[in-house]
Amino acid sequence: MSAPNEGYGQYPPQPYAEQQPLYPEQPAQGYENPASPPPPAAGAHPPTDHGKKKKRAYAAAAFDVAAGANAGVGLPGGGQQFPGAQPAVPVYGGYPQQDTQPAAYGAVPQAYGVPQLAAPGVGGYQAPEPYYPSAGAPPGVGGVGGITSGLSSMQLGAKSGAPQPQQLPPQARAGPLNQLYPTDLLNQPFNVSELDLPPPPIILPPNSSVTPSPDANCAPKYVRSTLNAVPTTHNLLKKSKLPFTLIIQPYAALHDLDDPVPVVQDQVISRCRRCRSYINPFVTFLDHGHRWRCNMCNLTNDVPQAFDWDAAAQKSVDRWQRHELNHAVVEFVAPQEYMVRPPQPLVYLFLFDVSYAAVSTGLLATSARTILDSLNRIPNADRRTRLGFIAVDSSLHYFAVPKDSEENGETSMLVVSDLDEPFLPVPQDLLVPLTDSRTSIENFLTKLPEMFVNNQDNGSCMGSALRAGHKLISPLGGKLVVLSASLPNVGEGKLTMREDKKILGTSKENALLQTASSFYKSFAVECSKNQVSIDMFLFSSGYQDVASLSNLPRYTGGQTWFYPGWNAGRAEDAIKFASEFSDYLSSEIGLEAVLRVRASTGLRMNAFYGNFFNRSSDLCAFPAFPRDQCYVVEVAIDESLTKNVISLQTAVLHTTCNGERRIRVMTLALPTTTNLADVYASADQSAITTYFSHKAVERALSNGLESARDLLQSKVTEIMQTFRKELAGGSMGSGGLQLPSNLRGLPILFLGLIKNIGLRKSAQIPSDLRSAALCHLSTLPLPLLIQFIYGRLYSLHDMPDNAGIPDPETSQIVLPPPLNLSSERFVPYGLYLIDDGQTQFLWVGRDAVPQLLLDVFGVADRTQLHVGKGTVPELDNDFNERVRAVISKSCDYKSRGVGSIIVPHLYIVREDGEPSLKLWAQTLLIEDRADQGLSYQQWMGSLREKVS
Repeated sequence: MSAPNEGYGQYPPQPYAEQQPLYPEQPAQGYENPASPPPPAAGAHPPTDHGKKKKRAYAAAAFDVAAGANAGVGLPGGGQQFPGAQPAVPVYGGYPQQDTQPAAYGAVPQAYGVPQLAAPGVGGYQAPEPYYPSAGAPPGVGGVGGITSGLSSMQLGAKSGAPQPQQLPPQARAGPLNQLYPTDLLNQPFNVSELDLPPPPIILPPNSSVTPSPDANCAPKYVRSTLNAVPTTHNLLKKSKLPFTLIIQPYAALHDLDDPVPVVQDQVISRCRRCRSYINPFVTFLDHGHRWRCNMCNLTNDVPQAFDWDAAAQKSVDRWQRHELNHAVVEFVAPQEYMVRPPQPLVYLFLFDVSYAAVSTGLLATSARTILDSLNRIPNADRRTRLGFIAVDSSLHYFAVPKDSEENGETSMLVVSDLDEPFLPVPQDLLVPLTDSRTSIENFLTKLPEMFVNNQDNGSCMGSALRAGHKLISPLGGKLVVLSASLPNVGEGKLTMREDKKILGTSKENALLQTASSFYKSFAVECSKNQVSIDMFLFSSGYQDVASLSNLPRYTGGQTWFYPGWNAGRAEDAIKFASEFSDYLSSEIGLEAVLRVRASTGLRMNAFYGNFFNRSSDLCAFPAFPRDQCYVVEVAIDESLTKNVISLQTAVLHTTCNGERRIRVMTLALPTTTNLADVYASADQSAITTYFSHKAVERALSNGLESARDLLQSKVTEIMQTFRKELAGGSMGSGGLQLPSNLRGLPILFLGLIKNIGLRKSAQIPSDLRSAALCHLSTLPLPLLIQFIYGRLYSLHDMPDNAGIPDPETSQIVLPPPLNLSSERFVPYGLYLIDDGQTQFLWVGRDAVPQLLLDVFGVADRTQLHVGKGTVPELDNDFNERVRAVISKSCDYKSRGVGSIIVPHLYIVREDGEPSLKLWAQTLLIEDRADQGLSYQQWMGSLREKVS
């Protein structure tokens, strides 16, 4: 297995909750600095002597004051104090403490987001020493320390391998769960590094699982709960005002090699007779190990005879070594009864727009070339993968690609102009096996751009093409891959230009986010029934009606990728698309998939969010199962929970790319509580934000943007009011605004959502951009979603000496400490990276010194700097190498436990350059006031009024 914590930024790797509680029983005194260097090895040089890594002082003003975001005031690895610098001030996790003097430019900025030293009894969180005793309790009694004094005793007393016939049920409810630390958001402001912390740990009673495996409970990169201690009653959940939902992301990488999961090969699948849950680490064995009790519904089941027998080797095996009893996440190879029909092959049918717009922007040539270059990357282990091609303008052009063995190996084009009832001219030759027709496919893709090089046709009958493509592949199922640069304007599902700049920012704008033609919803549902999934790659330089077209992926488990103003003549555009499209083609998707979530008695799955078709009350259907999306499931408490541990199990039945039927099972166990304080102390702010992001998109599409923004504001207010009334004694004390330390990021994340391009109040956002952003808000995996809502800001001109180079222990590039998204963090001579995961901005201050410009860009004068879409040139100096490493590492999704094909565009922005580019970059500074949005201070002020 890959390192479990790789999804959580640059913090030292921390074990999962069950192994080491992360929230101290004693109040935290501060943060661990995310980028502090390892202690020097014996005999190493003192830190000031970096040889060629010597740090340049790029700041003109830095010689007068200790300045800039990463100034050397006590920052580990943060560099030397300059002559004449201010005396060092106390540091809180590597950030200077707020100065009492008003901040001038170049001084330590007095900004929101610089935490002060924690007062006793209050705190952010840090990675504590393992097993703190609970306050006031003797060691080993109560608290996290009392619940477990080490891994061995925590799960199961018996050694792995020893049979345990009579497991005793866990005793009374666990001792204290996560401790509640109220903090005042006004006196101790939020710091962005808190978003990198893992969720509150799941503290289970000892012996909850049948083996002492550290992987017995589900890792947060696969399934996260908004509550890591579950209220026992519906009334307590309602009183908390917190949602109980699961954020499910079954795959943590685009390829199995990058995130291997244990596979049970022997086809012995033990399931509960009543609720059909799969055997997992939280069941109980009875009757000398011959029977097992289901942890969902309590029914007693027989253990299959083959459970302890290896049929291939013809010998008995140790059941305690079986993957399904040691790992919360496993994949079963499914036997025959899990198949309705033989496993389908992987099928890609490409629908190329060949209208004038697509040919003139270079879309046709670039996409044909990328497919040609990626043929070896398309999964084809079972040699059954099939490809097909249709070209689309105001007619349909089918291509019959011959097998390589045929003597006349020329591809023939068949044109169909009847768009109302498009027929298949030669159905048998239109989908060809990649293996048998490889040479013919290569020849065809090489010649395709030339066939339409002089095409002047501006029509696009993409709706009719989709209908024809569906007819062609529905007997097998598969992917329709749409590459379009124009609005479908003829034939079925034709659309018209409906955007009007006058209605942007008004209540009438909501109509632009709705589909303009019922065809796109009804056709998508039809595709889902026939196992056909649709992915849209949209490239229009004008209006393309993303709102209508995105319904096709929404109901078929696909995705919408939008490239506004794309042109292959710009190298950056061509490289971005080619790289993303090639990774897309290589991704190991699942086929004919269904997802179901089962849970302990008393719980019910209430609502589902994401790109799929909800086939019945609890079954989500995916013609193709992608690896770069997440799904949200709302859980209802129907009857009181009597057990002290409940379980939730997600199962994804699918066919792999190489034709094997598999079931991926993920089991999450959570403690229950009757105490509201436990519920709040165990709430996961990132998971809560993900849930409300999906809710806000649903609300925006049904009731409009204003309603979605109101929903977010009222929800965060409700949570703060409840906390104040029920847990903070009802008083505001010194006029503060209180939340527990684990929820301190909620107000800023909700503000980020309200100011996100998908939901922001503005008359400047084209509806296509808005619709594409709403697609992201409802599909991005959690780490990328949080970054899209509240981006990353890094100060590069004064980054610590270990930033931009590999960490000696992990070999991962170290990122500088992230900064809050506020212009108060900027100095005029600085160089900054702003990155929301979709777009990166490299911000060059108006007073940047020539040496900095020379080292990074190879130009000595700011006016020579090429602004806009671009790249940082490769220059032969250490600082340039480190800047490029930081930019690249910032979009290293794999190390964060997510799959993604996105390669963000990099825009170079001069503070005194192109005004529109500068304004665009500034919209990512969530804590500033911009357009019609509030600043963080104003937002907190308005929340305070509402809460009190």
